[in-house]
Amino acid sequence: MNEKFDGNGIFPKGPKNEAYADYFQGTSYLSMLSTVGVTIGNVVFEPGCRNNWHIHHKGGQILLVTGGRGWYQEWNKPAQQLVAGDVVNIPPGTKHWHGAASDSWFAHVAVEVPAENASNEWLEPVSDEEYRQLP
Repeated sequence: MNEKFDGNGIFPKGPKNEAYADYFQGTSYLSMLSTVGVTIGNVVFEPGCRNNWHIHHKGGQILLVTGGRGWYQEWNKPAQQLVAGDVVNIPPGTKHWHGAASDSWFAHVAVEVPAENASNEWLEPVSDEEYRQLP
């Protein structure tokens, strides 16, 4: 099933993610599912697309993988392969990135854990060299 995933899943793919394009290598799409109470977005990555290293301060983030195949990596730890049904709970203050495998679209629902004064700090891109080392 993952091999046939084309980015269109149970939630709308949404338009190209222009608002955050500076923080992604490749093309992603964003459909906001909720902006009231808890911020929830459906993020779809074209093959090879990934976001920069980043840190969620205060609240953290939860990723619910809904399609395709991708990666999640915390700083100084090995990357974890992700497929539909996987859940990643990212504690506040954890430097990490996530994105598609080089040969697969990838989609996840990103849930921002609410917290007072929560913020997101975007950092350096995941280098092509780092990315090519993934299995």
